Amino acid sequence: MKIKVRKLTETAKLPTRGSSEAAGYDLYADLRENESIAPHETKMIGIGLSMELPSGYFGAVFARSGLASRESLRPANCVGVIDSDYRGPFMVPLHNDGETTRTVEPGERIAQLIIMPYLPVTFEATEEELSSTRRGESGFGSTGK
Repeated sequence: MKIKVRKLTETAKLPTRGSSEAAGYDLYADLRENESIAPHETKMIGIGLSMELPSGYFGAVFARSGLASRESLRPANCVGVIDSDYRGPFMVPLHNDGETTRTVEPGERIAQLIIMPYLPVTFEATEEELSSTRRGESGFGSTGK
C-alpha cells in the first residue's frame, strides 16, 4: 500500500520503520529548535507532514516504548486517531508524565504511526433485551478473579 505524503517544511522527515517487521512507522519532531516540556505539561509537536490515508483505514498514533519508559514522554491522548478524510498537518500532543523537564530535539522520533483498517458500522436503538452472555453485566475487573 502506498500513502501519499506531503512535506510541509524542508526539514520534515518521512516516517521510517525501525526493522523490516516493525508494525509502527516512526514519526519525527519537525522543530526549528529544542522544545522543553515541563512536568505534567502537554505540548503540540508537529511532524511537518500531511497524508492521504486510504478510505477504510485510519492512522493510529502510539507512544514509542523507549521514549515513554526512559523519558516519560507519550502522546497525551494515549492513542491518536487520524481519519482518512483528514488532510491537515499531523501533530502529536506530547505529554510529560515525569517529574523533571524533558527536551524534544529537532528530528527526534516522538511517536509511531500504525495504519489500520476499520469496519464501518451503524448503530440501531432497540427496546428489546440484548442477547445474554455468561459474563452479562459484570464490569471492570470481573473477569480477572
